Amino acid sequence: MTHVNGLPWTAKPLLKFAGNALAAGAAKQRICVINYHRVLKDPHPLLPSEPDVETFHWQMALLARCFNVLPLREALARIDTNDLPPRSVCITFDDGYSAVHDLALPILRKFELPATVFVTSGHLGHNMMWNDRIMEAVQVLPMERLDLSEFGLSDYPLRTLSERRATLAALTEQSKYLPAFKRRELVKQLELMTKDHPVPGQMLTPNMVRVLDRHGIEIGAHTVTHPILTSLDDESAEKEISVSKQELEAILDKPVQLFAYPNGKVGKDYDARHVEMVRRAGFTAAFTTAIGAITKEQDRFQLPRSRPWDRTPFMFGLRLLRWMAQGQPR
Repeated sequence: MTHVNGLPWTAKPLLKFAGNALAAGAAKQRICVINYHRVLKDPHPLLPSEPDVETFHWQMALLARCFNVLPLREALARIDTNDLPPRSVCITFDDGYSAVHDLALPILRKFELPATVFVTSGHLGHNMMWNDRIMEAVQVLPMERLDLSEFGLSDYPLRTLSERRATLAALTEQSKYLPAFKRRELVKQLELMTKDHPVPGQMLTPNMVRVLDRHGIEIGAHTVTHPILTSLDDESAEKEISVSKQELEAILDKPVQLFAYPNGKVGKDYDARHVEMVRRAGFTAAFTTAIGAITKEQDRFQLPRSRPWDRTPFMFGLRLLRWMAQGQPR
């Protein structure tokens, strides 16, 4: 016998019991923050880790039934006063894909779940971010190998779907650390290798941001253009951080208090300089992509959050409990 979406009938009480036990012991007063980018209408061959609507639905159903999902700022306030309920979880999205408005919001509203969307303000109203333009090109490139040595990159196989997935992952990761002008040249070159392949707008519009806000989805900042902050000079990095806040506040006519570091790896993507810039800009908290749970003792400007990769409801829930047991990122 199973519950909806394949959750075993024993899983709900087991997850709740384990979560309550953790909250009564070493994992008392901890928050797990889940990080998404978008929800897909249908599974995408090159994005196997991104949830489609069906997967996102059962994930939200599980969170609603087995965890206490809180607004992010409320959770942080309650951890300060030792008032967190057991099994506390928060939901976030990065970048600002229109699918958050079109596909995720109806599901969040169905289960009455709050969330936070960290928006890259300079991409509002645009079709695609550079990484998605690379993905579209890799999907349709007609050759069996892709030689990008002229960009200081490698030679990538494209014969099979698995090779295209591996090529996309490698190319996206390596391109993050290219100078912006070099990355633009790379994307342009890839698109020249493909036939015209128009893609409808994938990013939120300013009006969609306002709709999310009206439905209780908090808007946070994620820089203007999503750069790797360590690749910029200090003046440019500070501008990316502060202007993103200003642009979003102009859209919402209210303060934007939360920030997420692009890519989010400490020492590699941001460092102590950028933490101080976020403080100076007037944010109250900032988030990384480190794996673990938020504890009261942590630096409020380097809080962890990550993505559960699990394919089944029980393992998805179990991973959150593992993060709570782990506590701070190791």
